[in-house]
Amino acid sequence: MKKLIVILTSVFLLVFMSACGNGNSGSKPAENSNSPAPAASESSKASAQPAAAAPIKIGGLFAASGGASSLGKPEMDTVKMMVEQANANGGIGGRQLELVAYDTKGDQNEAVLDMKKLIENDKVAAVIGGTTSGECMALIPIAEKAKVPFIALGASKAINIPAKPYVFKTPQGDDIVAPRVVKYLKDHNLTKVAWLNVDNSFGSSGKEEYDKAAKAAGIETVISESFEATVNDAKPMLTRVKNANPQAIVVWGTTQESAVVTKNIRELKIDVPILESHGIANAQFIELAGKAAEGVIFPAGRLLVADKLPDDNKQKKILVDYAKNFQAKFNYPASTFGGHAWDAFEILTNAIKTAGDDPQKIRDTLENNTKDIVGTGGIFNYTKDDHNGLNADALAMIKIEMGKWVLEE
Repeated sequence: MKKLIVILTSVFLLVFMSACGNGNSGSKPAENSNSPAPAASESSKASAQPAAAAPIKIGGLFAASGGASSLGKPEMDTVKMMVEQANANGGIGGRQLELVAYDTKGDQNEAVLDMKKLIENDKVAAVIGGTTSGECMALIPIAEKAKVPFIALGASKAINIPAKPYVFKTPQGDDIVAPRVVKYLKDHNLTKVAWLNVDNSFGSSGKEEYDKAAKAAGIETVISESFEATVNDAKPMLTRVKNANPQAIVVWGTTQESAVVTKNIRELKIDVPILESHGIANAQFIELAGKAAEGVIFPAGRLLVADKLPDDNKQKKILVDYAKNFQAKFNYPASTFGGHAWDAFEILTNAIKTAGDDPQKIRDTLENNTKDIVGTGGIFNYTKDDHNGLNADALAMIKIEMGKWVLEE
């Protein structure tokens, strides 16, 4: 009996061990099994397929809100639109683009902190932005120290003159714009002029360039004044201007402050031509200045008068397409400020096609391979000593008539 018990126990153990061996131990099913093969895990699926290439990160710093938002919002919207378009077309070299953008609110301290985040935390390959000249000047040392390419959207010549290795720029500089204003004054025999500039780096840089060009052209500055970017009543200053009896007034500022000064000029019945900077090349200036904008003349890129250009103009198709696409997507008009961002993105992605996302290679390619790139602000040709790449041909003189932009010359 004991023998029988031992034998039965041994058989039972053998059967049990055999059953365990065909359970969850992972043994391979028989080749002729009709049972479905187990589903592949997510990790095995991923390892069986080639990994997607990491996106190319591009940084953006725009004053999308705050006092300079009429400049910065179209800049941010433009770059967002262009990233979407690029990714819809396959990205660059099979890699998608990733825009990491911050709203600086037009604050230089905020811009500096955001620039450091882009470089140190987000690890971007390059940065587009700096809506105002003051922001750009604050960002330059960071870009240079980190050796990350920075394409600035401010206009001051101090941004790119003298040339800094990692800093480039797309807006026409005041070293081009101010002489164009002086030429217009000279051509129209307006030789006694009142000069008014916003009291910041954009205004002071413009004044420096204007003074040099005016002196060379024999134009007398009968009075020179400055005003705050937050000005809401310039009449005391303009009373002094009226007493100086100028033949023309030059107002050098951007949208909001220039609109206030322009309205006050009209309210004081100072009936002389008003010339302004490229800083008003925005539909919001007309909205803010109202009827006072009538007759104002200023130099700018040709985006505002794109439909009036001859068909053989090299920029026309780009300008018309950009304006159309922007209006359709965001339901407000494109401006030259958004155009500066368009140019920066086009120039940067042209470099990335050759250099990939290596910051040093991008820098080198920007400097050496940015040749005859047709943009909204002109035709760009960067060199070692010229990181703006534009000349006076990039500008047209534009006049506001009946609330519309008209090609003056």
